[in-house]
Amino acid sequence: MRNLDKFMQGVFMVSALLSVMAIILISVFVFAGGLPFIAEYGLGNFLLGEKWTPSNNPAAFGILPMIIGSVSVTLGAVVIGVPIGVLTAVFMAEYCPPKLYKILKPAVNLMAAIPSIVYGFFALQVIVPFMRNLFGGTGMNMITVMLLLSVMILPTIIGMSEAAIRSVPKSYYYGSLALGATHDRSVMKVSLLAAKSGIFSSIILGIGRAIGETMAVVLVAGNQPRIPDSLTQGVRTLTTNIVLEMSYATGRHREALIATAVVLFGFILLINGVFMLIKRKEVTK
Repeated sequence: MRNLDKFMQGVFMVSALLSVMAIILISVFVFAGGLPFIAEYGLGNFLLGEKWTPSNNPAAFGILPMIIGSVSVTLGAVVIGVPIGVLTAVFMAEYCPPKLYKILKPAVNLMAAIPSIVYGFFALQVIVPFMRNLFGGTGMNMITVMLLLSVMILPTIIGMSEAAIRSVPKSYYYGSLALGATHDRSVMKVSLLAAKSGIFSSIILGIGRAIGETMAVVLVAGNQPRIPDSLTQGVRTLTTNIVLEMSYATGRHREALIATAVVLFGFILLINGVFMLIKRKEVTK
């Protein structure tokens, strides 16, 4: 039995080391391929440049339109998706009848398992024609992307928020009732506030999902590498910029795309850093 324990301990250790090594190798590949280009082209020119014309002579590799596009559609998705997701989690945790819960919970889990390309095809067939009739143009615009991403982040927000609400001790809720508060007030003013750390963590992960989404966005964004003047214009994000051009890019063009991945990787690291700080504060409470 002792030998088996040592063997399993070794297996767990190797698994953990492989995970860490994978992250290290990915980081080394991305930064080693992108940082030299950024240093050569200039960080300000790269981040603040408004023109992306890799085929011109001289070529321009400004990714400001893609940064604005990624941040804008992500914020729009959060504004739409977070209230719906949190309120759905509250309903499932505190109001949902058991029979209905048996249907809703698997449905939410199924949403998380649907491939992103399926979401994109759904938006292409349903949301894009609706936007075309409503605003004109092609229907592939920022609002379409925001609606699509808001749906895609719902499983993350609902699942984590519900777990956070259920983890709140019931004594908080019953104590509020004992003081004369109604069920609704006890849920919204006590249980929900007590679970705010976990809910905020779900929002951070939802932001990470939205800003890193590629295949669904590329179908409905319009993919125009310029700063949009309105929400009804097409947009190109950092992820779609990479996936659209990497297949044929060579030389400095390819280096610029890898440098774009460095910027995207930086956003993801920032989001995960915020998430870790929130979890650390939650543990120390």
